[in-house]
Amino acid sequence: MKLVIPMAGLGTRMRPHTWTRPKPLLSLAGKPMLGHILDRFRELPITEYVFITGWLSEQVEEYVHANYAIPAHFVEQQEMLGQAHALWLAREHLEGPLFILFVDTLFDAVDFSGLDAPGLDGVIFTKEVEDPRRFGVVKTDATGRATQLIEKPTSLENKNALIGLYYFRDGAWLARACEELMEQRIQTQGEYYLADAITLMIREGARFHPRAVGVWEDTGKPETTFLTHRYILEHGYDNSVEAVRPGVAVIPPVYVHPQALVERSVIGPYVSIHAGAKVRDSILRDTVVDEGAKLEGLLLERSLVGRWVKLTGRFRKLNVGDSSTEEF
Repeated sequence: MKLVIPMAGLGTRMRPHTWTRPKPLLSLAGKPMLGHILDRFRELPITEYVFITGWLSEQVEEYVHANYAIPAHFVEQQEMLGQAHALWLAREHLEGPLFILFVDTLFDAVDFSGLDAPGLDGVIFTKEVEDPRRFGVVKTDATGRATQLIEKPTSLENKNALIGLYYFRDGAWLARACEELMEQRIQTQGEYYLADAITLMIREGARFHPRAVGVWEDTGKPETTFLTHRYILEHGYDNSVEAVRPGVAVIPPVYVHPQALVERSVIGPYVSIHAGAKVRDSILRDTVVDEGAKLEGLLLERSLVGRWVKLTGRFRKLNVGDSSTEEF
């Protein structure tokens, strides 16, 4: 079985961080998101990994080779023509059973049983959401069989959102569908989407069934990244006990790298401080401080601080009379 991870996007919603790093390498709780994702597949019989890269692709290759002893192939998408185009570029690797996982997706509580059931050509993993319009949705018939995938729906009627994780029994069939999609120039909002390729397969007789996951977190934009960061810290990455230092108040959950320096500060909840970072005289919550950053005299929340950043605040001098109101 193979795992295919498309990750060629520019990550514009996560700028300025993605000017110098591809989005999959942005770190939460001591590990890049790509690492958190790959760890979800450790117990599955994955025999080959295919990474479809783009912006700053060499950094992804370096990270994978340095941290994972896995059989890996790298395919570069130089034109941003969409998901199906990216998969078509990797067509020589699309054969046999495979998973496709988009790199924004962090999942847990997933049932991977029965993937070899007779008559099943694929599984579309979903999660019910309040507003599916920035995702895709799957329509089903009375038997639960998928009949159509709709990318970026305009209504709230169908709330079974596509989380970006798929199983295909026949990767070659998917490759043909991606090619047909481009030959017929079937696009959604100017791009070739995987959802449309799967819909072509369904029209050709492929039997896909949706399967709900228990947990789905998304790192596509800063607002959802903070929620994903919270989830990761709450599920195995809190090292609050080790993070305690003289003169430092720690409010769990937090992750503080052993090689980070924290002095005279209040840390947490939901804070990550990575290797080589230095935090002094500060109060942080809901914040990620990346490698080598230096923070002093700051009061921060819901903040993403990049590598090697230097931020210096100051204490304020006030002369405030009775019944006054000030905001800072």
